[in-house]
Amino acid sequence: MSMYGRDPWGGPLEINATDSATEEERSRNLQELDRAALSRPLDETQQSWLLGPGEQKKKKYVDLGCIIVSRKIFVWTLGTVVFAAFLAGFIALIVNTIPRHHHKHPPPDNYTLALHKALMFFNAQRSGKLPKHNNVSWRGNSAMQDGKSSATSSAIKDLVGGYYDAGDAIKFNFPASFAVTMLSWSVIEYSAKYQAAGELDHVKDLIKWGTDYFLKCFNNTADTINTLAAQVGAGDTSGGSTSPNDHYCWMRPEDIDYDRPSTECHSCSDLAAEMAAALASASIVFKDNKAYSKKLVHGATTLFKFARDQRGRYSGGNSEASIFYNSTSYWDEFVWGGAWMYFATGNSSYLKLATAPGLAKHAGAFWGGPDYGVLSWDNKLAGAQVLLSRLRLFLSPGYPYEEILRTFHNQTSIIMCSYLPVFTSFNRTKGGLIQLNHGRPQPLQYVVNAAFLAALYSDYLEAADTPGWYCGPNFFSTDVLRNFAKTQIDYILGNNPRKMSYIVGFGNHYPKHVHHRGASIPKNKIKYSCKGGWKWRDSSKPNPNTIVGAMVAGPDKHDGFHDVRTNYNYTEPTLAGNAGLVAALVALSGDKSTSIDKNTLFSAVPPMFPTPPPPPAPWKP
Repeated sequence: MSMYGRDPWGGPLEINATDSATEEERSRNLQELDRAALSRPLDETQQSWLLGPGEQKKKKYVDLGCIIVSRKIFVWTLGTVVFAAFLAGFIALIVNTIPRHHHKHPPPDNYTLALHKALMFFNAQRSGKLPKHNNVSWRGNSAMQDGKSSATSSAIKDLVGGYYDAGDAIKFNFPASFAVTMLSWSVIEYSAKYQAAGELDHVKDLIKWGTDYFLKCFNNTADTINTLAAQVGAGDTSGGSTSPNDHYCWMRPEDIDYDRPSTECHSCSDLAAEMAAALASASIVFKDNKAYSKKLVHGATTLFKFARDQRGRYSGGNSEASIFYNSTSYWDEFVWGGAWMYFATGNSSYLKLATAPGLAKHAGAFWGGPDYGVLSWDNKLAGAQVLLSRLRLFLSPGYPYEEILRTFHNQTSIIMCSYLPVFTSFNRTKGGLIQLNHGRPQPLQYVVNAAFLAALYSDYLEAADTPGWYCGPNFFSTDVLRNFAKTQIDYILGNNPRKMSYIVGFGNHYPKHVHHRGASIPKNKIKYSCKGGWKWRDSSKPNPNTIVGAMVAGPDKHDGFHDVRTNYNYTEPTLAGNAGLVAALVALSGDKSTSIDKNTLFSAVPPMFPTPPPPPAPWKP
């Protein structure tokens, strides 16, 4: 019989002779069929077909496909899972909404706290029309006529802006451009640390305030120039001069009413090369702002050409600069500026210049001397050597640069050795401050630069998977360098015999009589005249305004310090000093796992394919 011929319950599908059967027979047959079907036990599926929804029995088990479980156990298990999920969600909600007390981020370290303050000093030093959010309540617009009244060249008529150098209101471009170069270098290496501290936008704004001003100091659209603004304001009071100027008078910058002369130079290689370094390094900081970066590179190129073509020291002769910021030579600026020009442009002609043995020799790379290895606004050789050692460590350009780069690298190692207490190149005070300027006044500006170079070089070595370096036969780990930097900066922050912080506003005990005109005169709507402000200069009372973040000149060689306003050798802060401080603080700040940015400095440098050295001369019998 075919598979379709049977009822699935076992009975015949068709009723025989239905057509001929009577109604009575048909009825009897159907009753017999019903009884036959109901007399056999039905499986569950069959029952479900027959019974209505309300009549179906509840299952006692649940078929999950691979296993069959008791319905009661299944319900209990499902309920437990749902309850557990609800409980977990509820706990997570509580954890996320209630303030946390146990897993806070660690508090900022002292270096980060001091960094916030050290950057504020630059806000207090701004000249010209201040931005809305300058955050120094006692400062206002000042020196709005700079460059306009003086008999300057036709190309330079607007010198409004920039930074005042120190406690006076003079704008010295030589130390100011070094300060901007140092800030830019620190941003290129440690932008992640600035970002973590929430200061990246701030420091870039400070750099731009400087570079915008430098671009005003020459014809920045020209390819060739023959004049450059070097200084605004005057401070020479020698010979008992009583002419009103920025040193004779003691006035708030906002109240200056005397003439501020602009000084130009026509052969100033050191100044032009340093300003080129400032613009070139800043062009890397602003590489994402292509138009501005390009403008900076063009300006740097013009300045560096001027530096090379018109040889001479900017402070030569009887210029004011020779009194305050005398430059000893321009060869170090050629090496330093050439290196920065190479990194900003990728043009190998600058690298050839920066690695020319003759240039290095003139800059003093091959001889010692008492000030060898001391980075300052006057001598950039140590900075240039560290910068070019970086090139060798990470890019290994090979021939024809390798020999001089290896020399620079070796010299850098020697400089780092000289910073260590086991060597006697430099004395230390009893409190531990290294005497890089051999006991002369104003030591801190040199100390912070050395701390920056040491911390930075240790980061270079670690990024190059090098655990340390040799000083003669002895091997020192990178931690030794970092520890040197920390001990020096800790001294400045207050770990010294006087327990005094030399950064204004940091800690509880810091200088209150800072040699600074704006900070020492109250902002009380009274305009004090040139001599009228002398009473504030000579007052024994603390400054009415706190110049937050200013690093003063520092203690003497016996760890002594006199908090006296008239003694600038102790209490005057400077742009160059604070720039080195900022660089050192950011290098030491934050998590040590945040290393240097290896690549940004090389962003404009094309791939390097070392040239094979020339074959040896043919052998002659």
